[in-house]
Amino acid sequence: MVIARADGTLMEAFLVSTGIVALAEMGDKTQLLSLVLAARFRRPLPIILGILVATLANHAFAGAVGTWVTDLIGAQAMRWILGLSFIAMAVWMLIPDKLDEEEVATAGRLGVFGTTLLAFFFAEMGDKTQIATVALAAQYSAFYMVVAGTTLGMMIANVPAVLLGERVTRRVPIRAIHAVAAVIFALLGVAALFGVGDLI
Repeated sequence: MVIARADGTLMEAFLVSTGIVALAEMGDKTQLLSLVLAARFRRPLPIILGILVATLANHAFAGAVGTWVTDLIGAQAMRWILGLSFIAMAVWMLIPDKLDEEEVATAGRLGVFGTTLLAFFFAEMGDKTQIATVALAAQYSAFYMVVAGTTLGMMIANVPAVLLGERVTRRVPIRAIHAVAAVIFALLGVAALFGVGDLI
């Protein structure tokens, strides 16, 4: 029964991480970066591979920070930090992102894969989805499932952007998706503050 509960928590960590990052990534700075790279290079495979490797590296770092913080801070303090962080993320979700064109200017001699890898890695630093990965890793204490989930969420949002370009973002109601993600973050925040599910 304990094993079943642990498996359920791991699956929940994976599914929540996947869903929330896929929603949060719609219209995000890194999705805009995907569109710019796709239009500039017109070589989807190395762009997609660059996004995958950059996301794995970035989110593994974020997940490690989340796990480390959980071990460092007591359960009570951690509950408040997580609750307030998720609520702050809910508010942040409602603020539109803009892409800094300098993040793509590293191209030159790096090639398509190298340019994508570096541009994506640095664009993700301090971004919504990286902060969400830190918080989710701390919330669930399931490093591998959270990193796998947030990485899959990034790929779900960015691969269609690379393959189909602006047709994707024009047809998807970005504001509505961000509102849904904001509600999910807010619910996670309230759940963490009140200790619902005893996830910590």
